[in-house]
Amino acid sequence: MISTITESLYAQQPTDTLYHYTSLNGVLGIVGSRVLWASDIRYMNDSAELRHTADLVKDEVEMRLGQGHDHPRLLNSFIEWVRHRITNGHILFGASFRSNGNLLSQWRGYSSVGKGASLGFNADHVRQCAKEQHFRLGQCVYDRQEQRRLIAQVVDAVDTLAVQTGSIDSDGEPEQYFGVFEHLETDLLRIAAILKHPSFEEEQEWRLVSPVISNYREANVYFREGRTMLVPYMQFSLVHNNNPAIAMDHIYLGPTPNISLSMNSMKMCLLKHGISPERGIDYCQIPYRQR
Repeated sequence: MISTITESLYAQQPTDTLYHYTSLNGVLGIVGSRVLWASDIRYMNDSAELRHTADLVKDEVEMRLGQGHDHPRLLNSFIEWVRHRITNGHILFGASFRSNGNLLSQWRGYSSVGKGASLGFNADHVRQCAKEQHFRLGQCVYDRQEQRRLIAQVVDAVDTLAVQTGSIDSDGEPEQYFGVFEHLETDLLRIAAILKHPSFEEEQEWRLVSPVISNYREANVYFREGRTMLVPYMQFSLVHNNNPAIAMDHIYLGPTPNISLSMNSMKMCLLKHGISPERGIDYCQIPYRQR
């Protein structure tokens, strides 16, 4: 049942250009290595979204308990399990794309003045790369009512599976339900990965989501320096079918005091790596202020 929810969420696929905001150092890394770094979602800038999902589950369960649910031990155990597992259990890695490649909030968040670009990838190319690497592309959900509807379906699935497996026991210990919850964990994480707080709606994000990793020691997980800690990440290849070219539609150059020189060096760098965006490179047109 819950897998049906996941499949429906990831069924819609992008058709327009997918923009990835990054620093100039990030541009060099991406075009040079032909990979994106997909970070452990728990360490991403807006990682509170996983806690947002846990809060949605808590609200739904408390509403049902208040209405006199038949199996309060089951639902209370589910709340505690979600709180722990959603940030301490299996791991998902993600990379972010935006439908809009020229948002002031994103320039502020992902690049310092004079040192940013928004790389516009061909959507079909990204989908093909994702398919080959068993990643999924999902459009983030911001509408609060839709989020509540999805979480209600998740809790329904918990109820149904617990009954089907004979796990319901009013006098049982919380641990007796863990097998039920673990059966749902992979799909719950994939759902949580694209449920974002409504305050982020302007971003209109498409998220690239990795397979669920249950044992990071055996997976191709690397580490990079973050602002305050080491950040786990996986590499997502931007080439497929042995085609060495990265398919880009368009690029925005971020705010800079040296527009002409910056545009020229960006073009030179891309050509050096065999990249010719179909719609070229545009300056963002956002006024630069020297501080």
